[in-house]
Amino acid sequence: MSAVAGPARKACDLCPGDRVRIGRSFVDIPRWRQVASLPLVYLPIFVALPFGALGAVLLYWHLRLLGAKNLKTYWDFLPDPASHRYDLANQVTRTSATPTLRGRLFWIFNCTHYCPKSVALCEWVTYLVKLVENWWCPFGHDKKANYADAAIDQSYWHISPVARQRLHPDDLNGAIWNDERDGSTLTSDRAREGRAPREAG
Repeated sequence: MSAVAGPARKACDLCPGDRVRIGRSFVDIPRWRQVASLPLVYLPIFVALPFGALGAVLLYWHLRLLGAKNLKTYWDFLPDPASHRYDLANQVTRTSATPTLRGRLFWIFNCTHYCPKSVALCEWVTYLVKLVENWWCPFGHDKKANYADAAIDQSYWHISPVARQRLHPDDLNGAIWNDERDGSTLTSDRAREGRAPREAG
């Protein structure tokens, strides 16, 4: 089985059966469940986000210490501030909802700051974890095509002439972790600078 099966589907490509059903269910649940759910969306600020941020920084520096270049940072995953549709002056609200949900600050905090910044952090963590797996573990599985947004030039296995011979052909030629598929060859930074390359471990 090839490790590269094609790009992941976008949300607009999803079949109706793949969509999460929430809008039609929300209108049927009792008010106490709606209210009880709200604290759960803010607990990650104190529980998950700090550890996620710390984990991302550790992974980022793990890759940097290994020599990784052209890494994306957290800021690459944040939306352009100018792209937000609303600001405090024109933010829409729910006039029939509770007083909290009728406030513009509530929606600005959640939809302009908390949600996009949280999504950006989760996407950065996911990107870094994919990079780590692509570097250390260029071994196929049925989700590997989803790692294409974290492609690398050569994996830890590909930089060793001996180790690369042990790889399955699909792993050896996987485009996500081997740019020799496009006809190029790996030249280390030391070689480009006229220095003798170190032996790969």
